Amino acid sequence: MSICPECGGELQLDEYTSATKCPYCDNYLILDERVEGEYEPQLIISFHLDKETCKNKLRNKFEKFIFAPTDFLSELRLNEMKGFYVPFWFYDYDINYDFHGEGKKTRVWTSGNTEYTEISYFQVDRNMDIDFSRMPVDASIQMPDDVMDLMEPYDYKQLEAFDPKYMSGFYAEKYNMAAEFLENRVMEKMREDVSQLLKQTYTEYGSVRELRSNLSVMNKQTHYGLLPVWRYQYEYKNKNYMFYVNGQTGKIVGAAPLSKTKVWAYAGTLWACLTGILLLVNGILHLF
Repeated sequence: MSICPECGGELQLDEYTSATKCPYCDNYLILDERVEGEYEPQLIISFHLDKETCKNKLRNKFEKFIFAPTDFLSELRLNEMKGFYVPFWFYDYDINYDFHGEGKKTRVWTSGNTEYTEISYFQVDRNMDIDFSRMPVDASIQMPDDVMDLMEPYDYKQLEAFDPKYMSGFYAEKYNMAAEFLENRVMEKMREDVSQLLKQTYTEYGSVRELRSNLSVMNKQTHYGLLPVWRYQYEYKNKNYMFYVNGQTGKIVGAAPLSKTKVWAYAGTLWACLTGILLLVNGILHLF
């Protein structure tokens, strides 16, 4: 438990909170002991988009969703949006990828009334040295991994040396998981990228079958940093709908809730219109 230095109110904090807002006086607090020593971030991308901008982005994205609840995009609800600095590990890898496979080419032609098919096989060998820089994996239990992956890409050219001043006015966490614990996730990402790079080198084949391959890590470094995310939590019918906005690029992740009341009202209006049209047509027909 911590005490707000402004009003003396008791703050209920979880073990990972590093920046928060006092619920009594609305003063934002940075917990120095949780951004120092082993928990001091090395890198940060500051918030480039403020709350008002992100509220408007949400409105623009969902304003045509006519079946959303009436107050879904209301000023009162959207004003509850919060800005979080999410802890991330960034991984640098220098790797060597050695690939051996079999490429297949198929040629089909017709001579007279006969169709011919020629299948040729080729040896496909690739040896690639690849440098991966700043591959991100979130280190927050609170933030869903799949959503944080969808927040990408950030413009990592705007990564700066960490300064606590950037945290003022926002919520934040220290990392929840060590870099070693998350390495399997970054390795999966890296293998997917390697696979895509490999495919770009043998586009002349119809298909390629892998015979054997080996990925060797030659050098590895990790860096700890914070990335900006706005989060909007909307509760409807006892269910929470979460929306996330990249605080640098404005990318939005989230699906709007559906108001069954609006759906039935729309269906009723449509049915009433159709009934009126049918009655009108029937009346006109009786005139003749």
